Amino acid sequence: MNSYKTLSEAVNDLTKKGYTHDFNMKEDCIECATLNLKLQPEEFEIDERHRFEEMSDVDSESVVYAISSKDGKVKGLLVNAYGTYADYASFKLVQKLNKHD
Repeated sequence: MNSYKTLSEAVNDLTKKGYTHDFNMKEDCIECATLNLKLQPEEFEIDERHRFEEMSDVDSESVVYAISSKDGKVKGLLVNAYGTYADYASFKLVQKLNKHD
């Protein structure tokens, strides 16, 4: 697994590795709108996770997840401000995203 210095560097490299779809957080799943696909926590794997802090703003943290569906047919990225999903995501989804902590 690579160590990236910036969020944009991570996104660019992971996209080259085949993580080409964009996922968004929903209450109990992640969603790829372009594919009209919703994945429950048990339907995807987190292949990589990278956190970033902006040096100019200590309150500005983000995390990028490289995600693949269990069947391996869909690979994409979920980029989120670190910790903000906890306000509206289900416990099961938050638990999945934090699994490797």
